[in-house]
Amino acid sequence: MRKNLGQIEPLGVGLFLIFFSFLFFIFIFVIKSPLIVFTLICGVLIGLITLVNVDLALIILIFSMMLSPEIPLGNLSERAVVVRVDDLLLLTMFFFWLAKIAINKEMGLLRKTPLNSLIITYIIVYAISTIWGIVGKKVSLFSGIFYLLKYIEYYMIYFMTANSVHTHKQAKRLIIAMLVVCFITCVYANFTLAKYGRATAPFERGGEANTLGGYLVLMFALVLGSLIHKGVSRNKFFLGILAALIVFTLLNTLSRGSFLGFIMMFLVFIIFSKKKKLFLMGVLLISLVAVPLILPQKVIMRIQSTFIPGREYEKGQTQLPIDDSAAARLIGFQRVFEMWKKQPLLGYGATGVGFTDMHYALVLGEAGIVGFFLFIWTIFTIFKLGFKMLKQLTADWGKGLVVGYLAGLAGLLTHSISANTFIIIRIMEPFWLLTAVVMMLPRFSEAPGLGLSGIVISGENE
Repeated sequence: MRKNLGQIEPLGVGLFLIFFSFLFFIFIFVIKSPLIVFTLICGVLIGLITLVNVDLALIILIFSMMLSPEIPLGNLSERAVVVRVDDLLLLTMFFFWLAKIAINKEMGLLRKTPLNSLIITYIIVYAISTIWGIVGKKVSLFSGIFYLLKYIEYYMIYFMTANSVHTHKQAKRLIIAMLVVCFITCVYANFTLAKYGRATAPFERGGEANTLGGYLVLMFALVLGSLIHKGVSRNKFFLGILAALIVFTLLNTLSRGSFLGFIMMFLVFIIFSKKKKLFLMGVLLISLVAVPLILPQKVIMRIQSTFIPGREYEKGQTQLPIDDSAAARLIGFQRVFEMWKKQPLLGYGATGVGFTDMHYALVLGEAGIVGFFLFIWTIFTIFKLGFKMLKQLTADWGKGLVVGYLAGLAGLLTHSISANTFIIIRIMEPFWLLTAVVMMLPRFSEAPGLGLSGIVISGENE
């Protein structure tokens, strides 16, 4: 029988809090930024909440994912260094969570999931390649370690969520919190139109419409899963309003990569969903026919600007009439590919190939063919497990969640052609939290009607 917090050894808790408080006051003394000091105070509070109620801490973290500002650090390396309030909150929460596990050993460090070994191996490969790049002076010490920790940060969310979510009620609370945050984000983003000319994510300096677009592709898939099935929220009016608001906001991002991701997401949703296929196909066909009539002119012009007659970009012996943005991605891919051929096995490490706006090229250049294979194998494993769940889950809300998740993942994979999608914090934090919830679906002991009796996933049943 598990110990509760009141039964935990008080001396251990006291020593930990004294040690953490000592470090905290050192930070306040050294760091002059009011925002950082405020964030550290909030971090301690969310850490204390984590000791008592991890569910509440996760909900607070969900709200901070999209609604927290950047912390200015200046030009600390050749590649942009961006720290957000939610970075510090997550790290603080993670260490308090580890302390709670250390005090209450019956909780266990990592709950078994089919993705654990893949994720840990991927982190090890990235760490080895980054350390090797630092030793070879191809990666700066600060930027290499900083970005390696940023990549690991996303998996912290996965492990904490997987360890903490045990029932369908917990899962539903987290998903509903994500939907509420999405609504707030869309409202906020549309107020950025006057400033940037495009909808962008909250508190983005200079505007990051492509980041917002990728996030909205994932969230629309989640909303659509709840609308078509009996989802985590049964308030169809709210879900319908949110779906319309997401589409409106997505169009205002003017992000062509996000438009492609949305189309792929919708197609995959139709394929996986067993409900209302004809309705969804009809919506798709009507939309394709009506696109020239219903889309805002600025969206049509943005799409048409991809291909410029008379404008030629040379790729080998081929001349392509594409704009600067598309050409830059192709040039970036060529540059990284040429670098990769010199270090094909483990690549150059985090930041070792500089900036490139294509995630597949980035993984290949930074982690080599080994890291690229692990990335693809992880995605393949997720889809394989998702297919298995769709066959064996009986609860409609569970199927809706899985279908939405898989369709959203397909959309993000398409989005990755024109962005570093799987290292963008505002996309990856909600994605990995959602991944953990989906991976835990077959193990919810209190989920009536889920039909779990026949589900066995990689020997991970409790």
